[in-house]
Amino acid sequence: MKQIITYILLLTTVYSFAQEQEDKQLALATQKSNDLVYEANDLASNDDFISAEMEYRKALSEKPTSVAGTYNLAHSYYKKGNYEEALYRNKQAAKNATDKLEKHRAFHNIGNILMKNNKCKEAEEAFKNALRNNPTDDESRYNLSLAKECAKEQEEQQEQQEQDDKNDKDKDKKEDENKDQKDKEDEGKDKEDEKDKGEKDKKEGEDKKDEKGKPKDEKEDKGEGEDKKDQQKPQPQPGKLSPQQIKNLLEAMNNQEQKVQDKMNANKAKGIKIQTEKDW
Repeated sequence: MKQIITYILLLTTVYSFAQEQEDKQLALATQKSNDLVYEANDLASNDDFISAEMEYRKALSEKPTSVAGTYNLAHSYYKKGNYEEALYRNKQAAKNATDKLEKHRAFHNIGNILMKNNKCKEAEEAFKNALRNNPTDDESRYNLSLAKECAKEQEEQQEQQEQDDKNDKDKDKKEDENKDQKDKEDEGKDKEDEKDKGEKDKKEGEDKKDEKGKPKDEKEDKGEGEDKKDQQKPQPQPGKLSPQQIKNLLEAMNNQEQKVQDKMNANKAKGIKIQTEKDW
């Protein structure tokens, strides 16, 4: 029993010693971290942000949960215009903060950075968290009102944009429907034109046939051929005689001449003088 008690006392002593050593190391780290933060603050106040950033980082390497080191490093980034890194560090500070005032400062700065990035709705929530930890801060309350107004305007712009996009889509859809309808109408019109043309061609084909169904063109062509053939024959011309007429006339003249000669011979035999002039 005594041995057990002795063993328990020994363990308690060892644990207490270890805890004491851990507390001492933590205190030393905290002190060293704070000293580095102070040095960094002096550098930052002289606008030497590069050197200040290095010291803040050293302070956080000594004590990663140092709210002062994280918060001040975030502030240094903010002054340099590096809002993304400043936002990240302020969120770390808000997470590691153990009292309300530290949380208030971190959330207040988060809200300011979000406003810089035009994230008004998120900034509104950040300022609300800042006021939850310090309801008396007028600056946080004023910034909250600005964030609300900004968020409302952005929401209205978003709704208007969505409405405009919807109207554009409806317009495009209507134009597509009208185009499809026009294409259908044009297609129908083309078919009607083709149909009318076919009927016209068919009617013209029927008009070119006679009652027996034979093409009129052949008949007409044949008639035209005969006309041409007739035209090729010599045609009598006014004031001129055809070869046949001349032949007939010559035969008539010969016959007439023979008659006259026979008559002359007869009269001569009788001693009567006759007229020999032609009567034609």
